[in-house]
Amino acid sequence: MRSALAANELDHQDKGDGRFFVTLPGTKKLQTNCWLIVAEHALLVEAFVCRQVDESHEDVYRFLLRRNAKLYGVHYTIDGNGDIYLVGRLPHHAITEDELDRVLGQVLEAADGDFNTLLELGFATAIRREWAWRESRGESLANLQPFKSLIDRED
Repeated sequence: MRSALAANELDHQDKGDGRFFVTLPGTKKLQTNCWLIVAEHALLVEAFVCRQVDESHEDVYRFLLRRNAKLYGVHYTIDGNGDIYLVGRLPHHAITEDELDRVLGQVLEAADGDFNTLLELGFATAIRREWAWRESRGESLANLQPFKSLIDRED
């Protein structure tokens, strides 16, 4: 695992006992934190994607279930609080440098690529409220620009 992480030049911390904390850089989601845990028979992968959504739960879950059909090595799930994660379980014999790169690439592509969609679906009201607040105070709207369509639809 150590050599695979090093070979792929991934920012990581060895937490001991076969546990590795990997930070994947993104563009929409600035970073995705991912645990790799070497268990007795498998490598476990767990990455936090998004906190529990505020609204449109059914639409969010429908999106996640449909997205699961296209993912490689990991799938979306929610924890007891409703927070959204990507998780996977890979047999030890399947873990190579290339396979680790593919799986972590999939984690990054999904977490980063789906992030704005999850925010639009699950936090539209909060985004609109934040937009209005910033606009009323003359604050920058730069980091809210990906959600301009939510504001345009409201008008």
